[in-house]
Amino acid sequence: MNKPMILEVKDFSLGYTAANNELVSVLRNVSLDIEAGEAIGLVGESGCGKSTLALAMMAFLRSGSQVQNGQIRYHGSNLFEKTEKQLGKLRGGKIGLIPQNAGQSLTPTMKIHAQLAEALRLHSDLPRSTWHQRSLELLKQVRLPAPDAMLQRYPHQLSGGQQQRVAIAMALAGSPDLLVLDEPTTGLDVTTQAHILELLCNLRQELGMTMVFVSHDLGAVARISDRIAVMYAGEIIELGSCADVLRTPAHPYTRGLLNSIPRLDAEGLPPSLPGYPPKVGSVKQGCAFAPRCTHATEQCQQDAALVAENSHAVRCHRSGDLRRESASINVIQLPVKPTLEPLLNIEELQISYHKAGLLDQWRNIEPPVATVDEINLQLNKGETLALVGESGSGKSTIMKAISGIQAPRKGQIELGNEDLSIAVEKRSNQLKRNVQMIFQNPDASLNPRHTVCEILQQPLKLYFGLNHESCRQRAAELLELVRLAPHYLDRMPGQLSGGEKQRVAIARCFAGDPDLILCDEVTSALDVSVQAAVLKLLKELQQQKGVTYLFIAHDLAVVKAIADQVAVLYQGRLCQIGPVDEVFNGVHHPYTSALLNAVLAPDPEHQPKLSGDDASEQHPPAQGCAYQRRCPQADQTCSEQSPPWRNDGNNRIRCHHDLLELTLRNNSPELIEVANF
Repeated sequence: MNKPMILEVKDFSLGYTAANNELVSVLRNVSLDIEAGEAIGLVGESGCGKSTLALAMMAFLRSGSQVQNGQIRYHGSNLFEKTEKQLGKLRGGKIGLIPQNAGQSLTPTMKIHAQLAEALRLHSDLPRSTWHQRSLELLKQVRLPAPDAMLQRYPHQLSGGQQQRVAIAMALAGSPDLLVLDEPTTGLDVTTQAHILELLCNLRQELGMTMVFVSHDLGAVARISDRIAVMYAGEIIELGSCADVLRTPAHPYTRGLLNSIPRLDAEGLPPSLPGYPPKVGSVKQGCAFAPRCTHATEQCQQDAALVAENSHAVRCHRSGDLRRESASINVIQLPVKPTLEPLLNIEELQISYHKAGLLDQWRNIEPPVATVDEINLQLNKGETLALVGESGSGKSTIMKAISGIQAPRKGQIELGNEDLSIAVEKRSNQLKRNVQMIFQNPDASLNPRHTVCEILQQPLKLYFGLNHESCRQRAAELLELVRLAPHYLDRMPGQLSGGEKQRVAIARCFAGDPDLILCDEVTSALDVSVQAAVLKLLKELQQQKGVTYLFIAHDLAVVKAIADQVAVLYQGRLCQIGPVDEVFNGVHHPYTSALLNAVLAPDPEHQPKLSGDDASEQHPPAQGCAYQRRCPQADQTCSEQSPPWRNDGNNRIRCHHDLLELTLRNNSPELIEVANF
């Protein structure tokens, strides 16, 4: 017997009014039925309409939008026929929302207990006297430790994973039967992401909730979804079970997305999809993907066939042929670089955010353990060194020290013969020019009131003193370098896609002709195809310019694709360092194993192996191994003595256990500690 339908999207089209008063379609004739207790994944490139559809399932329309035709029915009732008061009771109540960035969705000036109380007041019928007890129950339900203490904290006192759990608790306050999740794990480190997804799977099983999961991470979608709807240009172009869509994709676009994902078991860079999605509202007939499709025929320009086979529906004339073909994984192999001269040298680096006051000095109080300690790294010119580890592991702190934002307590940082230990304001223009940075979020790093030309002109005037005409010519050359046409010079950042903004940020970085570029999570907010294009661009620019990258990333598959060397950090201490192939494929430190075991794959049968929740809120231990509290192999020696470095070729591991013992233990499933929620 079929389960009842909790949500029915029937031939739904949504448009917005453009500047010329024309109604432009954002969603086109979307139909999707969702059973009670089912999890549906919405995937596709940025701008394909997946978030718009998810918000429409809550009857939320952006300003200027309107329904063109069709219905969205919740428990048989058309949501767009309800009053604002009725919708106010549903939203946050029976229909819950978990947003992408919990840090921005939580009120920074309110303690957690006040925010949960507000959610209970608005979305439950519980008396005020029960709110505190219910808040404790919600925090326990999302597996947060010490819920009494958590209630008294502000959002900034929580880690990213803890903030996301609080956001989930708030969404559960109204006892929803439908949960809309809009990129809930984007920006989280690999182990925190795996724990959050495990939590959501458990909550779904316990509470029987229906979920709509929006993500560009196909590994996360595979972990949580029963069915997947692939969206392109405002349409659902493929719909089927998770296994069918990911293992036998029948639309060229779906295959392109899967091929764009970097993988731990593949060498080289993944290829990106050719071309760009069409402008919103520009597709009037035929298949929207035809201009980018290598399988397109003349018939595809006229109409897009809908073919359904065993609950697997595809909008493609060639779907039958594609079903019979194997979905091969292609990679781009780039030339192997010769060994080059050393560029960056870091010796015995120690960093602390603690500033001792006069009273501390008078009382001779010992300062807390350093945030980052005993960091020794060397990087050759023209190579990429990746820093990996959970949030709070010290990656960004090291990058701040190299950029001159954070002064080290002791140690040496050298770029060639130049001292980088000095603050950025004391550096010469030449030294500032030689060290540039690309940030995670181009929206926050590009001035929204400046044109692209003005953004690129600033470093050109600062470092080279070029006049206006020379600046514009050089700015056009920089855009060509990052594969953008000169007409982008007069555009504002708000007129660019996410991938185009990141390309402008990269062009601005290369304007100074730097020797070292610090890349801080530069692809984490991009969809898989744009990510593949940006990674390829960075690698090609490195080949052309001989530039060196220090690369921070949470996605270990991205690290495998782009890095030459990788350094694994835990609570500001190095655990393992070496060539990327030797570190990922050779002997692992227990912490490296925990990170690799948590990596997701676009396969519904793939189960990450969790190794205990993160302990990032704790200070590193004063003695012994930094990882001792979480390591399933820790013994008394680990808590008393600093671990030695052990060498396996160029793969260096800092651990008390010998390499053979590490190999045996890391390959033994009985010794993997599964998180106890």
